[in-house]
Amino acid sequence: MSGPIAPALMTRPAWVRASYIALFLFIWELLARFYADPLFVAPPSAVARAVVDILSDRGVARALEVALSEIVTAFTLSLIVGIAAGLLIGLTRIGYHGFFKIVLVLYGIPKVTVFPLILLYFGLGAGTKITFGFVHGVFPILVAVVAGVQNIDPLLLRAAASMGAKRRHVFRWIVFPHLVPSLFTGMRLGMGGVLIGVILAELYVSALGIGYYTTRFSQGFQPARLFALVAVLALMAILLNELMRLVETRFSRWRLAGRE
Repeated sequence: MSGPIAPALMTRPAWVRASYIALFLFIWELLARFYADPLFVAPPSAVARAVVDILSDRGVARALEVALSEIVTAFTLSLIVGIAAGLLIGLTRIGYHGFFKIVLVLYGIPKVTVFPLILLYFGLGAGTKITFGFVHGVFPILVAVVAGVQNIDPLLLRAAASMGAKRRHVFRWIVFPHLVPSLFTGMRLGMGGVLIGVILAELYVSALGIGYYTTRFSQGFQPARLFALVAVLALMAILLNELMRLVETRFSRWRLAGRE
């Protein structure tokens, strides 16, 4: 590959990202093989082999399956409660002026401070992990929904009411389109929060889950398996965020068409 073709390819974002990733992996491979302590750092080639090993382990595969179900459950609950509470607070004067500041105060509290209470009420099980993920995920969604609703021009709502529009029509054609950008921003933040909450809870209360295997691989000086487990969790998070991006694109086609 020579001439103007190579520079043209390297100006494409996908090629640039792939080049950075390949360079990072190459440097990592060299440093891990020749300079790093094998008890603490494994090369990418060993991590890739370890991914196959841990996924073939029924215990690890089951732990990943359970973690994914807990993440999906916590995020679904966060989405339902966040949207419902956000609309209730954002669309009513008493809700916005009476409760929104309380929500912001609660949002600012470090969630780890309430973990002992969650553990007390839900015990050493899936309930604690789902609840802790929910606590991390619901507030970004709720705040984003309130912000989106507050950005709606009141004239549009009054005009729709004066023309006899029903509530479902107002929501479908006025509220929802204005809500989409901020809602999906909140969903992305909420998904990140849910991942943090569930994985943190896994590290503390899981008997045979991700937390157990993380401790086992780290204390057993198995960096390849530990890196592989982290890589699988990162891939899981990337796929979930990519799924949200596709859904956002589906519901934002009207915005993209308006820019053309």
